Amino acid sequence: MSRRRASDLVPPSADLRPMLATLVHEVPSGAGWAYEMKWDGVRAVMHVEGGRPTAWSRNDIDITDSYPELRAMAESMGSTQAVLDGELVALDPNGRPSFELLQPRMHVAGAARTRRLAVSVPVSYFVFDVLHLDGRSTMSMPYRERRALLEGLGLSGPSWRTPPAWFGGGPAVLAAAREQHLEGVVAKQVESAYQPGSRSRSWLKIKNLRTQEVLIAGWRPGQGRRVDTIGSLLLAIPAGDGLRYAGKVGTGFTTAALQDLQRRLGPLATHLSPLGDEVPRADARGAHWVRPELVGEVRFTEWTRDGRLRHPAWRGLRPDKNADQVVHET
Repeated sequence: MSRRRASDLVPPSADLRPMLATLVHEVPSGAGWAYEMKWDGVRAVMHVEGGRPTAWSRNDIDITDSYPELRAMAESMGSTQAVLDGELVALDPNGRPSFELLQPRMHVAGAARTRRLAVSVPVSYFVFDVLHLDGRSTMSMPYRERRALLEGLGLSGPSWRTPPAWFGGGPAVLAAAREQHLEGVVAKQVESAYQPGSRSRSWLKIKNLRTQEVLIAGWRPGQGRRVDTIGSLLLAIPAGDGLRYAGKVGTGFTTAALQDLQRRLGPLATHLSPLGDEVPRADARGAHWVRPELVGEVRFTEWTRDGRLRHPAWRGLRPDKNADQVVHET
């Protein structure tokens, strides 16, 4: 895939890395906040010019060819030039975003396979911000003004939409997210500018589902029908100037996911543990160590006192994230 940056297509000074939200455990309330649903998918910044789209993941990879659905949206915008921020999602039969369904679309190569997957696993682009519009940056504008510009674009179609935002009523929005089994809510200060590449407290995320991005540090063989493949992954999280052991995960894998992991981890094999002697002897027994370059995501119930993930289940790889973008979300 191409390594062009989004900023290659707008003024050279532009920084178009997505703005990130800070995790909190209570929804803020008051007139100064607006609320959006948190969508369980892949973040994408999209440039539209001359009816043609170019989309980038959070780790600055051109992912346009993986999502042909974006072409129809760009064509519908005619001569409008814009840089948009949003989430690519795959919807389950109940119309809810499913990260598991999205997995096969996230690291696909080849035009023929991409076309087939676009039919069997269609993806939609949920747009929630506008960063440039018709040649000028909108990032210094307050959120409420950017939101009005975005809604004025009328972005709605078979595979794209502008989901609603609510100005006020945060607790009710969070309750609605829980009732609909959505991932959570993002609260945004209505007077805040867009801060590219920053994890800001102007945007706060409140999750219904606890998830954590992790680095794969190694794996242990399975037993029974999984004796010839991966039984569990040994996980790590950056801490200070090194890595901290976060526990192991052995559930949530499909057969296809295990085969894909085996193929990707093979070239990363190393004789030494990237975690030193931090891994308990029982967990390290029989381990195959790898360079901690692959990012994945797990869901879990809580953190243990010794900093391990309790009852983690594998959700999938995150090819849209780099190892240095993983943070411990408490």
